[in-house]
Amino acid sequence: MFSRALTPLALAITLAIAGCAAVGPDYKVPEDAAVNRPAAAGEFQQSHEAVFQQNAVPGTWWRLYQDPTLDQLIGQALQANTSLRMAAANLERTQAVTEEARGAQQPTLGVNASPATYGHSSGVSVLAPDTRPKNRWSYSGGISIGYQIDLAGRIRRTIEAAEGDEAAAQAAYDAARVTVVAETARAYADICASGMQLASAQHSVAVQRDSLNAVQRLQQAGRGTALDVTRARSQLEQLQANLPPFQASQRQALYRLAALTGRTPAEMPTALLECHTPPRLTQAIPVGDGAALLRRRPDVREAERKLAAATARIGVATASLYPTISLGLSGSSAAPMTMIGERGTYSWSVGPLISWTIPNTGIAQAQIAQAKAVASSALANFDDTVLGALRETESALVAYARQLDRHAALQEARNQSAIAAKQAEQLFHAGKTDYLNVLDAQRTLATDESALAASQATLSGDQIDVFLALGGGWQDTPI
Repeated sequence: MFSRALTPLALAITLAIAGCAAVGPDYKVPEDAAVNRPAAAGEFQQSHEAVFQQNAVPGTWWRLYQDPTLDQLIGQALQANTSLRMAAANLERTQAVTEEARGAQQPTLGVNASPATYGHSSGVSVLAPDTRPKNRWSYSGGISIGYQIDLAGRIRRTIEAAEGDEAAAQAAYDAARVTVVAETARAYADICASGMQLASAQHSVAVQRDSLNAVQRLQQAGRGTALDVTRARSQLEQLQANLPPFQASQRQALYRLAALTGRTPAEMPTALLECHTPPRLTQAIPVGDGAALLRRRPDVREAERKLAAATARIGVATASLYPTISLGLSGSSAAPMTMIGERGTYSWSVGPLISWTIPNTGIAQAQIAQAKAVASSALANFDDTVLGALRETESALVAYARQLDRHAALQEARNQSAIAAKQAEQLFHAGKTDYLNVLDAQRTLATDESALAASQATLSGDQIDVFLALGGGWQDTPI
């Protein structure tokens, strides 16, 4: 118990410690971090393509498609997606951890009481024999207030680390939103693309069936052969064999969409399978620049906040080398019930409490070294995330631009194949060529039409890859 004479000493210690700085490094983004390189903040190398523009990326990029069905599906996914629910729960956990860390800055209050007890005392006093009755009612109670002085900044650094973890969890939630939005758009686009490819394949089947009927009529008229009929029927069967995979792809995409929107496959409207035109922008895509990208991408923010938390934990580990000092104030009263309220039954004390376990230097230094290694790893991960974001974006831009070139070439090839198929059929009916040339021309046309449909599906996916790489989709919640 400390006497009143120690109160000025406690106050002096408190004032002296109040000016102490937290041990360990103060966090700032390292100057040599990849995010600080001038080249990382500049324009994208591929952004000068005519299919891109330098405007800022809209938060709700999917609305550029002007597709109400897509808007509705993404709204449902943002409300019910299970990955988002898990990310939200993790964010709530980190918020609770931060509150716990901040709670260490508050005084602690302790109360104990024994309102009334009946018992038998020993009757012996170190000062004088007790002449009071041995069996009696008595009481005891007390209150204490303690406040831990953050001498080495352990509490401050712990709060910094917790706040860094919380911000990283928020960024992880935002990243989950980006992924959910993109994958929902992709699943919807895949349904429509598979429907488009299925329609294209069905058209090829219909054309070949008409050709088979024409050859059969020519055979019946004596102008064709059984071999021509057999070849035509074989090609028809080959084309029909292309239909089931597209039907399966449609269903698989529908089931992916069900999971993304938090529904079972049976709950999905089959009307979605009627879509035969995948969403695709015909305007230039806004891409911004590298600086905006690195501010916007949630995974970059997550990696940076993890680095901040790891840096703060170096200070937490270093603080183990310093003593723990608490200021305490306590008061109590205990006596027989017959003496309740008398001045002599009260006691109180105030003063500092210094607790310091002399650390094992080897262990303490090893813990500090571990914390520094974790921070170094976090910095490497931060740099890797920044470089990866730039790589993904440039790759997505070039893939989309070159796929557009390929699509234009496939469109022209398909047009020429259609002309060749028509010419071959005219020559056959005029008796100037055999039916094998017609089959070859029709087979080429079917192949080119299938490639063109597949290219259209790829373009839809490439556009979504561009928006996914750009990191949009977490800033605004669709209505």
